[in-house]
Amino acid sequence: MAWLALPAGARCVDVGCGTGGLGATLLAAGAGEMLGLDRSAGYLAAARGQVRGPAHFAVADAQTLPARHGRFDAALSALVLNFVPHPERMIVEMAHAVRPGGVVAVYVWDYAGGMELIRGFWDAAVTLDPAASALDEGRRFPLCTRPALAGLFESAGLGAVEARAIDVPAVFRDFDDYWEPFLSGQGPAPGYCAALGRTGGPRCADLCAARCPQGPTGRSPSLFAPGPPAACGRAKAAVSESAPRECNPAGRPALSGRSPNYRTTTRVVCWFAPWVNRTQ
Repeated sequence: MAWLALPAGARCVDVGCGTGGLGATLLAAGAGEMLGLDRSAGYLAAARGQVRGPAHFAVADAQTLPARHGRFDAALSALVLNFVPHPERMIVEMAHAVRPGGVVAVYVWDYAGGMELIRGFWDAAVTLDPAASALDEGRRFPLCTRPALAGLFESAGLGAVEARAIDVPAVFRDFDDYWEPFLSGQGPAPGYCAALGRTGGPRCADLCAARCPQGPTGRSPSLFAPGPPAACGRAKAAVSESAPRECNPAGRPALSGRSPNYRTTTRVVCWFAPWVNRTQ
């Protein structure tokens, strides 16, 4: 929020608002008005129950926003751009929604490299089954690189484009705590994991566990070291947080003997651009 430097009382639209996490943050940071848009009526119902303050919600497609041109000071979106069929339309719609000089901002996972939580899974899966590479988000979602995002924003008439990485450490009690989300069956990686069955799933888990480097003490597994700072010019990304939980992968004994503080660094690629010199 400090990086975006939105004015006090800013009017914001959250595109693909989900259950309202970003909208709540915007209001807590001093936004004067927030419109949350999402295609899922279920998500919107949850957002209405969770977000407090001057917030309104409506069903809408990110590629055809109902917002009046120039209505908002900022149009923002969290973790949506990779999943939109025509992302260029979404950015153009966001640019239309803000006033001249307003802010358009998105952040996305860097599935190709920085999202180490998922990267480790797919590297193991492809080692066991090369055909799994077709499902790898790192290949399917190319918009997490600097040139791709910059070109997308510039093609929408946005100027003063900036980028930075946000590293967020996610601490897990042990490997089972890390592995549990992959058993949910929700999303590409968990869905593939579920399809592996009682034999393939444990093999993939074993390979992931074997590849985890040790932490500084030599005892606590440290899944992937924190990435370099954004000053190095890398606009990489990733995500994940998890509270300690018990987990027992299907067909595989729980690794209760593993040390705590299983850690991964999550990195998000963020782009924002004041709307300038746009031809009406």
